[in-house]
Amino acid sequence: MSQDVLKADFYDRDPRQVAVDLLGCVLSHETPEGRTAGVIVETEAYRPEDPACHAYKGPTMRNRNIFGPPGIAYVYLSYGTHNLLNVVCEPEGVGSAVLIRALRPSDGEDLMERRRGRAHDLCNGPGRLTQALGVDLNYDGQDLTSGSLTISEGGDAPQGIVQTTRIGITRGTELPWRYLIDGDENVSVPPRATEMRG
Repeated sequence: MSQDVLKADFYDRDPRQVAVDLLGCVLSHETPEGRTAGVIVETEAYRPEDPACHAYKGPTMRNRNIFGPPGIAYVYLSYGTHNLLNVVCEPEGVGSAVLIRALRPSDGEDLMERRRGRAHDLCNGPGRLTQALGVDLNYDGQDLTSGSLTISEGGDAPQGIVQTTRIGITRGTELPWRYLIDGDENVSVPPRATEMRG
């Protein structure tokens, strides 16, 4: 096991900070088919007081893992077709998470292409990246600090980060809790020139 895999204490914080710090880290998945991995280039934060967060109305059987301990996966099906991967943040019982929205492929691109059925747009969206990496609902609740699906420290820190509003939601649309690496061509939706850069 690589020593640079992020541990639970990394995630035991406000998801808005975790979302920023995940940019440049590497999400990887080891399967019998092979290894796939990508650099995280886009994230979104969700907190329990946020009406777009699945924890907003309290725990249910379907969303129970978002209330789990920090560092586990919360995977759910969106629109009946797309598996979306989140990592749970803050202490157990809080109900906050970071959605992994886009990756820059770094390993196993041939396998990604076979899974996606195309040679482009492999990981530039939350449903696309889970398909490319072979992540489905079976990973809901899995510990991301060990095992086959992990997030590791990246290399160099991103040179520029854009903070903007989230997309693909109908509530909480005014909250600027989407974060992306400035200028990266793998983000799902490029920012406008007026977006906040840091």
